[in-house]
Amino acid sequence: MTARDARTPRPRSRTPRRTVPRSQGPVVAAVALGGGLGAVLRYAISLRWPAQAGGFPWTTFWVNVAGCAVIGVFLVAVTEVWAAHRLVRPFLGTGVLGGFTTFSAYAVDVQQLIDTGHTRTGLACLAATPLAALAAVSLAAAGTRRVLGRRSAARDGAPGAPVREDTRGEEPA
Repeated sequence: MTARDARTPRPRSRTPRRTVPRSQGPVVAAVALGGGLGAVLRYAISLRWPAQAGGFPWTTFWVNVAGCAVIGVFLVAVTEVWAAHRLVRPFLGTGVLGGFTTFSAYAVDVQQLIDTGHTRTGLACLAATPLAALAAVSLAAAGTRRVLGRRSAARDGAPGAPVREDTRGEEPA
């Protein structure tokens, strides 16, 4: 290092702070509030129907499956059918349903089953839960599209909408 280099102040390298833009504050609050509500609901259900030691964790399984079905219905409704307020999706989808269907409880259940020597039950849970959850969200989304699509098509008089036929074979008046 030369004398000149020692006298020249070096610019500090500052890592820019990542802050949440002010417009995202309400979204973060909606997710947090919804997540808390969903987690409390899930916890209340687990208190009402506790899992049997060493048995299949049916409560966690059905909470995750039911929550995924609701997610399928909800997301089709708010993204394809109705124009929802910008905070509805983060509050209900990410928040409430995300907190309700937490898969961390599923992971803990599997780990506990395996650790206590119930390996087959743990592996059954490990496979069945995500398969059932994916099936639930897919079937619920498809069913919602079908039901809501028929309703809107019938309302709009679109081609392919269900048409009530006259059973007597006569032209309607």
